Amino acid sequence: MSEYRLEMRDVVKTFPGVKALDGAQLKLKPGTVHALMGENGAGKSTLMKCMFGIYKMDSGEIYYEGEKVDITDPMNALNRGIAMVHQELQPIPARSVAENIYIGRYPMKKLLGFLPVIDHEKMFKDTEALLEKVHMNFDPKQKLGTLSVSQMQSVEIAKAVSADCKVLILDEPTSSLTANEVEALFTIISELKAQGVSIVYISHKMDEILRISDEVTIMRDGQYIGTWNSKELTTDLIITRMVGRELTNLYPKRENVPGEVVLKVEDFTSIHPRSFRNCSFELRKGEILGVGGLVGAQRTELMEAIFGLRGHISGKVEYKGEELHIKHPRDAIQKKIALLTEDRRATGILGVLSVADNISISSLDQYLRAGIVLDNGKIEELVQDNKEKMSIKTPSSKTAIRSLSGGNQQKVLIARWLANSPDVLILDEPTRGIDVGAKYEIYCIIADLAKQGKSIIMISSEMGELIGMSDRIMVMCDGRVTGIVDGKNATQENVLAYATQFE
Repeated sequence: MSEYRLEMRDVVKTFPGVKALDGAQLKLKPGTVHALMGENGAGKSTLMKCMFGIYKMDSGEIYYEGEKVDITDPMNALNRGIAMVHQELQPIPARSVAENIYIGRYPMKKLLGFLPVIDHEKMFKDTEALLEKVHMNFDPKQKLGTLSVSQMQSVEIAKAVSADCKVLILDEPTSSLTANEVEALFTIISELKAQGVSIVYISHKMDEILRISDEVTIMRDGQYIGTWNSKELTTDLIITRMVGRELTNLYPKRENVPGEVVLKVEDFTSIHPRSFRNCSFELRKGEILGVGGLVGAQRTELMEAIFGLRGHISGKVEYKGEELHIKHPRDAIQKKIALLTEDRRATGILGVLSVADNISISSLDQYLRAGIVLDNGKIEELVQDNKEKMSIKTPSSKTAIRSLSGGNQQKVLIARWLANSPDVLILDEPTRGIDVGAKYEIYCIIADLAKQGKSIIMISSEMGELIGMSDRIMVMCDGRVTGIVDGKNATQENVLAYATQFE
């Protein structure tokens, strides 16, 4: 009997123009949490998709409980006891929590003794028991679309647990979870581990990795670097092995000098009574204004309203002394205001289109010949210019953006907005779900834009990022602006004090 529940040996996977996996390896022991780490584009998710049957390996072998197996598709993997919670959620909002959990494997019964139909009563009852088991207080009949992103993430985790798996793959499972939900997830992981389940845990959050993992495998550029006992590792050591070099500073030196006020928001209040209210703040030229707060603070909602994506009933926005009347995003874009949205996959990238299409789509009117024909030559110049300036790693401008790593997708989205030469950039969680190396590159881009005189609003849930990158930090709690902290004086304690200042 093998000491490993699952082994992946010498896995190779190639996509057009890029070798995603080159001799990758992984060995999972029963009842352990095995962290899989590496920069975006290192091949972590690709390796897991090969394990789960989403991708077919070009070469390599998988051994499951000592036996060589061929995992042909996700259902085949589930039947073997392998489950996966994906980084990018794919919920069905119009269906219930129970239906989302049991999709593709609904409990059935015979109607009139011969007609197979879904046994909804059993499904709801089983879902209720499952949710209680994993400490999630949801109504099984509730529409999934009424839940928050973090709650949907929790349902996905429950779905994986419901499969009675022996191997559970968690790809960035805490990227959208609150602190309490993270603790609940760690409790579930401990219980599964005690039951002998092998857990693959992919995350860029070093503190989580060092806290819950037993072993760490590091990948770089699709290749296997090594596996270590977690107790032997430190954050600095992991980073060095991930990126192949030492990162002496997590944040770049900033040379921007904030100037006059360019954006002034006064008493801004949402049309929804439980959203933001009476919010006021100023943004200066060349300033990075961080926006902090706990989940539910309404930071995203406030910025989307300023951009014209949400309605408001009172308050005003002044831009360079002129009152703006923004009813739609196009009004904001015309006034040189840009918004990089929080959910890269759902509201950012156009996955089926190319890198060139994604960069140019918001500024196509600037690349027309005779007002009717696209000038593909000028679009290619735009793409190549941004590819060089932002170090976007892509085989070509015609590559589908969905095949790029998260960090490179984010750079493409920033390039899209910069093509419009905005003066104000609202960046909502600009480094969510990307690795430490790619984060540093995004930070450098933000710092350089501020140095050029661009005004940046940066929403972030990472305290270190807020403190390390902001000239000032505006903190919100329960829909209100509760305080503004000078970046030089900001500490986790004083930011958190404002973030928990409930009425």
